[in-house]
Amino acid sequence: MASRGSAGKGTGGKKKGAKVPGRPREVAPTAVTVLSTATGARLDLVGGADRDTAVRGVTLRAQDVRPGDLFAALPGASTHGARFADQAVAAGATAILTDSAGRAELARVLPPETAVAVLIHSNPRSVLGSVSARVYGNPSQRLKLIGITGTSGKTTTSYLVEAALLAAGHSVGLIGTVETRVNGVAQPSSLTTPEAPTLQALLASMLEDGVDVVVMEVSSHALSLGRVDGAHFAIGAFTNLSQDHLDFHHSMRAYFDAKAQLFAPASPVHAVRSVICVDDDWGRRMAEIARRPGEAPHMQPVTVSTGPTPAHWRAGESVPAPDGTTHTPIVEPEGRHELVIPLPGRYNVANGLLAVAVAHAAGVPVSTALDAVAKVSVPGRLQRVDLGQPFLALVDYAHKPGAVEAVLTTLRGQLGGTESSAGRLAVVLGAGGDRDAGKRPLMGAAAARGAELVVVTDDNPRSEDPAAIRAEVLAGARGVDEADRPPGAEPVREVGDRAAAIAEAIAWARPGDIVLVAGKGHETGQEINGVKHPFDDREVVAQALESVIGDASASTPAPEGDR
Repeated sequence: MASRGSAGKGTGGKKKGAKVPGRPREVAPTAVTVLSTATGARLDLVGGADRDTAVRGVTLRAQDVRPGDLFAALPGASTHGARFADQAVAAGATAILTDSAGRAELARVLPPETAVAVLIHSNPRSVLGSVSARVYGNPSQRLKLIGITGTSGKTTTSYLVEAALLAAGHSVGLIGTVETRVNGVAQPSSLTTPEAPTLQALLASMLEDGVDVVVMEVSSHALSLGRVDGAHFAIGAFTNLSQDHLDFHHSMRAYFDAKAQLFAPASPVHAVRSVICVDDDWGRRMAEIARRPGEAPHMQPVTVSTGPTPAHWRAGESVPAPDGTTHTPIVEPEGRHELVIPLPGRYNVANGLLAVAVAHAAGVPVSTALDAVAKVSVPGRLQRVDLGQPFLALVDYAHKPGAVEAVLTTLRGQLGGTESSAGRLAVVLGAGGDRDAGKRPLMGAAAARGAELVVVTDDNPRSEDPAAIRAEVLAGARGVDEADRPPGAEPVREVGDRAAAIAEAIAWARPGDIVLVAGKGHETGQEINGVKHPFDDREVVAQALESVIGDASASTPAPEGDR
């Protein structure tokens, strides 16, 4: 029989002081009657459960339930979460949040003697964020939460902001695509923005560990699906918008509207202050949405620009340095400075300028922020793999048409243009399965316009036929007119095996060339038919380089004295 009333102290029934990863040690009990009143959910006391039933945690996954949890049994694409309620109750769940269909399912799956409080709401997902925040003590109201959204640059900008905050003496949490960490202590993350119960528990855990500022990437999915509902954002930042996720949003306007929830004053999750890059039309539109007529100037959006658009923070002409850094003069309301970014490309200048402006909005002196961002390394973002080879090998996360075009344009600039004396550029890329199929030919076309060698391969095919995905990328690449390709461009190649594709591009390279492996960046697995196989582009590139270097050494005659 399920327990009544509140669960034991702490989460997970552990002794006081024990720490469950991603959860706070101590959570004050919240009565189900309080949650019912706050959300408008109907309270159904099943099997003799009483009104004093309380919860100390929230989860969407039955297998993650700890004693005293509220189990959120939501309708899904293929099955209803209520089907797993018996597992949740057996693990110690004292309450369930569901809809009327889920309540009917509970009658079928729960043993007759089960005592559990059931909160019934017409749209339980819409209140899950606020419920989770309430249960975990509204942690985002007790720390400074910075949300960064946009199509490209979220991860890079997040790392740069984190570095600036750390340099200013803050205790900083980071939640993003690559990892979740507290002051540099990391653990992997599977979603750009976690589901609401996980997010609120994580924020409470970070707060408990002394964190005072959290920087997090905020995806359009998270905003649309309510994952950040209940979060209080002190600062929201916008990078840019280009085609991605149209399998979910169906139009660029809907995609933009999802992002705009972080900035529109009428939105329940809008940030108190906004910092917006206005380099594209979407950014300029976002700045207008974020404006607050009648409010004080310091509450209006702060804008940054690397182009001709007027803005509060402006970047001058960038100069690439031999060590791979980019030097750019910047002007902001209080003075002039030099921005040094340890990454090439004008789009990274935009990321850096945005990061410094965000850090300044959070109270970090400009000089401190500038010093900090000059030293940051971002995993899988134009990350070099250097074994002493006479050409440049890079791994990058670019997996959208705009990002592919931007990174290839940047690398072409490093080569010195398209003259015959310049080095050549190779790109290895594919497209993910079960995602926006419309961007596949656009990615292929961007690659063909930017590189002498294009090797189309598999990315994460997931449940789709890899050959069919490659065919869509190839159609875009092979559809580019020869006149629009770099001089000396070679026919587009298809190599399904990603490791073999990488090896082929590495073997092709001559001294002075650049080989870019795009699409997966920091990822350490390749998902095929529901199974994630170990695969790290950086490791595979290194192996290919070792092979090439070994072959070159073997073919070079040893000096007379060494024979």
